[in-house]
Amino acid sequence: MSNALTGHEVVRIFEKWSPPSLAVEGDRIGLMVGSLDNQVNRIVTALDVTEAVLDEAIEHQANFILAHHPLLFRPLKTIDLKTPHGRIIHKALSHGITIYAAHTNLDIARGGVNDMLAEALSLTNVTVLAETYAEDLKKLVVYVPRTHVDILREALGEAGAGHIGAYSHCSFNSEGIGSFRPLKGSNPYIGENGVQEFVEETKIETIVRASQLSNVVSAMTKAHPYEEVAYDFYPLEQKGESYGLGRIGELSSQMTLSELSELVKKAYDVPTLRLIGNPSKIVKRVAVLGGDGNKYVQTAMKKGADVFITGDIYYHTAVDAIEDGFSLLDPGHNIEKIMKKGVAKKLSHLLTEAGYTIETISSQINTDPYQYV
Repeated sequence: MSNALTGHEVVRIFEKWSPPSLAVEGDRIGLMVGSLDNQVNRIVTALDVTEAVLDEAIEHQANFILAHHPLLFRPLKTIDLKTPHGRIIHKALSHGITIYAAHTNLDIARGGVNDMLAEALSLTNVTVLAETYAEDLKKLVVYVPRTHVDILREALGEAGAGHIGAYSHCSFNSEGIGSFRPLKGSNPYIGENGVQEFVEETKIETIVRASQLSNVVSAMTKAHPYEEVAYDFYPLEQKGESYGLGRIGELSSQMTLSELSELVKKAYDVPTLRLIGNPSKIVKRVAVLGGDGNKYVQTAMKKGADVFITGDIYYHTAVDAIEDGFSLLDPGHNIEKIMKKGVAKKLSHLLTEAGYTIETISSQINTDPYQYV
């Protein structure tokens, strides 16, 4: 495969991991500035897009920035070069730099920002804190001559069908007799035109996630020997994998809230944090959510967390938490910077798997607007 890589291809590969469908409604994600038609030379991953981050990209001769926080979160009425946004847009366009943002979809994705935050604390038994989406499941039933059962089962599994928990290629198979009569103009794999045929066939039943339907149907029709494939999809009441904001899990061993605060500062590379609660309280079950988690304090409490780690905690939220006997740690919004290295590593792996050799660099610019004195 050629090493030439366009922005469209970068986005296609990235969004297989962090699909836009996971984003919270109304979130500003996707292309911010530039063109996806351009060939990508080098990629920079960044938490925020500032002039300093743009200068860093220019220095590295990178022309694609994958950011977590959207540059254009609120609609612009004008592009005034005297404003920070105006200068950034002008500089990006002048240097042919494309800016793309993955926000809540990257928060929610498996292995995304919130999983990175949970992993940094070595949490175990990790589950979603606040569910935002559960994927629909379909039952696929397809009939195939027994000569092609193994071929078709493998193709379905490789396309994503039959994935249940930690198992793949799951299916149920039953034997029977299929019948059909090829008509004029057909080109049957088995049988003759005008003659009723009876064929030993296997009925394969398997589960397909709604997002995988098109891939599975494409793989099925390619692997199936018949000109016309007989298959059905049935909706299922049970839901597939759940996705959502934040994570909740358990520390490897219990510790005091004060001890956890020191662990958090080290794991998230922050100089200080705000502790809400009794520093001597023993904690074990921890909820974590990158960014502003004020809306999810009650959710963390109901899920049985001993402490909730998140940013931008409001004064009255903190007061209410103390009244409820609940503990909070606020290491700031900027802990989401963990995505810079995490996304650079993941994207580099995905691009290499796809046959591309493109350097992916994590920004070294500190965009935290706060100074601690």
